[in-house]
Amino acid sequence: MVAVVPAKRGKKPRGSAAAAPQPTGQVQSLTRGLKLLEWIAESHGSVALTELAQQAGLPNSTTHRLLTTMQQLGFVRQIGDLGHWTIGAHAFVVGSSFLQSRNLLAIVHPMLRKLMEDSGETVNLAVLDHSDHQAIIIDQVQCAQLMRMSAPIGGKLPMHASGAGKIFLANLSDDQVATLLHRKGLHSYTPATLTSPLHLKEDLAQTRKRGYSFDDEEHALGLRCVAACIYDEHHEAFAAISISGPISRITDDRVTELGALVIKAAKEITQAYGGGR
Repeated sequence: MVAVVPAKRGKKPRGSAAAAPQPTGQVQSLTRGLKLLEWIAESHGSVALTELAQQAGLPNSTTHRLLTTMQQLGFVRQIGDLGHWTIGAHAFVVGSSFLQSRNLLAIVHPMLRKLMEDSGETVNLAVLDHSDHQAIIIDQVQCAQLMRMSAPIGGKLPMHASGAGKIFLANLSDDQVATLLHRKGLHSYTPATLTSPLHLKEDLAQTRKRGYSFDDEEHALGLRCVAACIYDEHHEAFAAISISGPISRITDDRVTELGALVIKAAKEITQAYGGGR
């Protein structure tokens, strides 16, 4: 149950790599090699030596020496009659170790705390339960306000009547949403709950347009919430971060401001987690 309760007191144009100033502490050749590796990965296939040299702002000969070194270590390889460059198997081996060691809560919790400090409101992390089609709160940083949002860790949020739930729905197609709601229904929690499929569809369209969802007392009277999605390496929404608080503080004037904050935080978490940009 979510409620407002009294609290106890107490991709951009690339410039020339050769012309760019070298950040303190970086080894130039290593930096150049890693940037080449990144650009090859971004090509989603293979790329010619001349194109890589142009992107890096380097002579073809220097670019070739860097690529040859990485090829000897298995990070890149040449393919085809034209000798284009693509990612090597060892890059996958190294990258996959990140997937094995990453911990969502360890990555996200400091960012939740910062978002709470920036917004002055309680911040939540929820994941999508595919079996039950509900959002589940797995972490929370409460604000120090006398009146604040309170929800238990492990608490479930309805898909159609919560910030986290609606941002998950906004990542589905209209047909997928219709199929899901046909199974789950549109239970009314407050007079503001969207119980009309048409009204919910319009709300989700607005959510997709602005990049964050808005729960306007739809799950609990007196409570407002904005939320944005976190994406994994497959570009799929698997978690959501939300800011929740009483309507007395999350006024109409603050909704857009908090929406921008939650979008920024969600993008930072997505990048830190290794998700798609």
